[in-house]
Amino acid sequence: MSKNEKKTEKKSDSGWSPKVDYDDGVRRYRPEDEEHFRGIILQKVEAVKKELGYLEESSLKPLDEYSGDSSTYSLHMADQGTDAQEREKALLFAQREHKFLRSLLAALDRMKAGTYGYCMDTGLPIEFARLEAVPHATLSIAAKKAREEEGR
Repeated sequence: MSKNEKKTEKKSDSGWSPKVDYDDGVRRYRPEDEEHFRGIILQKVEAVKKELGYLEESSLKPLDEYSGDSSTYSLHMADQGTDAQEREKALLFAQREHKFLRSLLAALDRMKAGTYGYCMDTGLPIEFARLEAVPHATLSIAAKKAREEEGR
């Protein structure tokens, strides 16, 4: 072990524990940071749920709302195509938001398991700044770059 490494004592209920923590001057996740990140994640969960509500409301309107005597929309084929395209775009955004929500909820699950904030590839604590930017991150910056270089 080099002089920049030190053993970490963190161990989860599942028996998983990180390998080592580097003392390289970079602020990394510590178990006492968990509440800070739980707050960030819960705020993002609420924002995503609000956005999903809007997207689902706008994309799930019955098609007959866009046509008929009371509609301000034309029955012209181009207008119908635009309406269909907008609905499809809203559904794609909703899919993206659902995926993001699942990632956030998985981060909360990792908190319960005691594995949140640690790189899945190396077992090292993830950089604090990375977790603030991407609180559902599962890889450190170095591990993410390594995967990108490998093409995974």
